[in-house]
Amino acid sequence: MSGQILEGAVKTEQGVEVRGVVMQPAIDKCEGCERLRTFEEQNFCSSYPSPARKWADGRCNFATHIKTESGGKAKVNPLKASKRAAKGR
Repeated sequence: MSGQILEGAVKTEQGVEVRGVVMQPAIDKCEGCERLRTFEEQNFCSSYPSPARKWADGRCNFATHIKTESGGKAKVNPLKASKRAAKGR
């Protein structure tokens, strides 16, 4: 849970409004993200107004608590590798 407070937020009938944008509460997949802000004991994403829509396609691209796996080693062209070795690189 984040200790930072959502600044400039106002509670309205539609939800919580920040700078003219209506924010939706964060979902459970957002727990642990550094972008969460608190307002009236609810968490909100500081980067996107509707966090559930960001997670609909699998993974939120703003998530700071999820690490991506790299593809492993890059494919090495043996001809270029032998030329580099001959040059002394």
